[in-house]
Amino acid sequence: YMYSDTSMSSTCEMIYHFIDMMGHTDLITADMASSMYTGIITDTGNFKYRSTTSATLRVAAHLKDKGADSEAINRNIYDVNTPSRMKLLGVALNNLQILPEFKTAYITLTQQELNDNNFKKGDTEGFVNYGLSLKGIVFALIFIENKDDGIIKISLRSKGDFDVNLLAREHFHGGGHKNAAGGRSDLDMKATERKLISILPSYEKALSDTII
Repeated sequence: YMYSDTSMSSTCEMIYHFIDMMGHTDLITADMASSMYTGIITDTGNFKYRSTTSATLRVAAHLKDKGADSEAINRNIYDVNTPSRMKLLGVALNNLQILPEFKTAYITLTQQELNDNNFKKGDTEGFVNYGLSLKGIVFALIFIENKDDGIIKISLRSKGDFDVNLLAREHFHGGGHKNAAGGRSDLDMKATERKLISILPSYEKALSDTII
């Protein structure tokens, strides 16, 4: 089977629907339910992104009925931090840049900053949302240097109808959903920042017209 649906909230919701299509939701165990529930809440920002539909909520409810412990999952994802992750967050927020004329904010993290704070995979999860949480900001990004791969990894988030999926596809070799996408840059950090700033005027009207 090939199954693609860019309107879906998450891959895990798609997995649930695939299992349902096969008529085997009765075989979902508590561990399976927990895994799918985890994927759904992380991809939907705990059900706050526009990609969350009534179907998404019904799937989540069924997964909870099948044994997903929503309280424990939320606690382990959002309320458990290591000292190194907290310090790295401090570095990220110190690097935050705000471009109010474009309703945009972005964060940079270099490889050296990651190394200095004992970076572990997953430590930067959710950092991009701090930029998006600023009043008046429609578009937020985080640029994370990965010298092993020679790229800058990019996460993009937006509010309202501003489509980061299209922007990521056009400029950063990526894609995703309207309000959440990923991409990469083969340029260095400063050049990647300059590229972002150079393309923003093309999106100024779309950003200014976005109602939040």
